[in-house]
Amino acid sequence: MSHIVTVQDAVTAFADFMGPTDAELDAIEQEMPVILADVDLLDAQIITLDRIPTELDSRRLRRARRRALAARIALANRTTAATVPGGAA
Repeated sequence: MSHIVTVQDAVTAFADFMGPTDAELDAIEQEMPVILADVDLLDAQIITLDRIPTELDSRRLRRARRRALAARIALANRTTAATVPGGAA
């Protein structure tokens, strides 16, 4: 008969004292505009799931898509500017 044994690291890997690091929290903070824009886009899409989109719904979707894209572009530009040494392109 073989015994089932738990691996101590796997059990304690998600303990309460092991939260996100400062670097992980900073990364989340930088990505927060993208996350919020995506939530707005999802909200606009959810509204139109059970009905035919009206003109107002179509505008809301277009605006949400533009905001999500703009947030992603801004994040990519910040990331690129931070990683390119000397500011060269």
